Amino acid sequence: MTNKKSPIGTIVIFGFFLLVMVAAYVLTKPTERPAELEGVLRPDFRALQTFRLTDHNNTIFDEKRLQGKWSFVFFGYTSCPDVCPATLYVLSSVHRLLSEETGAAPDDMQVIFISVDPARDTPEKLAGYVTYFNEDFIAATADTNEIDKLARQFGAGYIIEEETSPGEYNVSHTSAIFLVDPDGRLVATFSQPHQPSTIVSLYEKIKAYFS
Repeated sequence: MTNKKSPIGTIVIFGFFLLVMVAAYVLTKPTERPAELEGVLRPDFRALQTFRLTDHNNTIFDEKRLQGKWSFVFFGYTSCPDVCPATLYVLSSVHRLLSEETGAAPDDMQVIFISVDPARDTPEKLAGYVTYFNEDFIAATADTNEIDKLARQFGAGYIIEEETSPGEYNVSHTSAIFLVDPDGRLVATFSQPHQPSTIVSLYEKIKAYFS
């Protein structure tokens, strides 16, 4: 009776396969989230689906314009009495702080203000409003159906309240700032209170985490 031995070739192939599996696990294993990013990073990172807005320059703003940059996104409206101007001022300060770090305006990030009040916020009105805070900022809007579809993807709610007089009304809306990565995925949410230096610090940690 003779003992059968595994061919050397089979052993080599099995060993190589095992090595590939281990390497794949190591390379794809999620990095542990830093404690300071808990509550900021989203539970999962989902790519935004197709959308189509019109920006303040009357050009198309769609999901393709989120590619290649980190995008700070805020939903609001130009007639907002307090939250919107305060938040855009914060985002302008974030942009300034990042510019001061490198000595030049950051070319890998953008700020996008999405109006949920298309009845009053024309591209011309958006242009005058958003560039007051920063000439590099982008404002965009669309019809209500398109805004609703996009807002749902972010989890950004809003309610148009009853008119107080003809054409005069307030809009209750989410005050969070959202962060979309260069692959077009919604990855983080900054809740109030918004402090520019805190947002910059968290943003840099998020970039390091994804790198």
